[in-house]
Amino acid sequence: MFQFKSRDEIERLFHDIYEVLVHIDRELDKPWVKIKSIEFFDNYSPEQIESIIMKFNFLTKESWNHIEIDKIEFILESLQFLHYDIAQLSKILNYSGFEKLIKQILALNGYSALNNFRFSDKSSFKQKTSQGRYEVDVVGLNNSHLLLIDAKQWNKRDPYSAINKAANLQLRRAEALKRNPDIVGDLLKQLSGRYFEIRKYLPLKVIPIMVTLEESTIKLNNNHIPVVPIYILNSFIQELSDNLYYFKILRIGKISLQTQL
Repeated sequence: MFQFKSRDEIERLFHDIYEVLVHIDRELDKPWVKIKSIEFFDNYSPEQIESIIMKFNFLTKESWNHIEIDKIEFILESLQFLHYDIAQLSKILNYSGFEKLIKQILALNGYSALNNFRFSDKSSFKQKTSQGRYEVDVVGLNNSHLLLIDAKQWNKRDPYSAINKAANLQLRRAEALKRNPDIVGDLLKQLSGRYFEIRKYLPLKVIPIMVTLEESTIKLNNNHIPVVPIYILNSFIQELSDNLYYFKILRIGKISLQTQL
């Protein structure tokens, strides 16, 4: 079994993989690359290379001297070895990959999470908004906290008005969800994998959030919706309970559960 001689050796492997990924189509979440395209492998035998590949969950040996690289897992492991922040690493991802990265960060912090949650507003709220369908990029549940996250690969130069408007649209999604207790019940069941125990999450605190690729000019919008750059998302989640009073929270005390046959 191959053993790395030093941390520097591991860092060089990660650096060489990153240099390959930055030139690969961002639309690919798990691209195949030629082993010989990664400079680190030049000085190792096929047996040693295979042993190295087996050490990392983000690498999979494929046919025709290729490996598959899971970009999400690569980014999360790279934080231990590369001197890049997660915002820079996230630039190898497309929009969908950015959402999946956020979901994975939630999962690593004990949240049950899913991407692209869609629902129809069946309440009278749609008469006010003229909107009947909604989609939330990332939803996460932990204890009584239900996070509704809008993912934006925006940069720090985006104007305040655009960021403020996008955050308020996320608030609207949260308000629409609150007015549909049957949908909330189904969502909790989907996230928790349970049916009879989901009322334990009540009263539910629904927290609309925006997560951006780079740090924005604002931290809270005019309705106290947090705007969180990806590089501090992990600490934001870990410190959320201590900072809730800063943020807009929608509380749900009752839900509807469809009868199970």
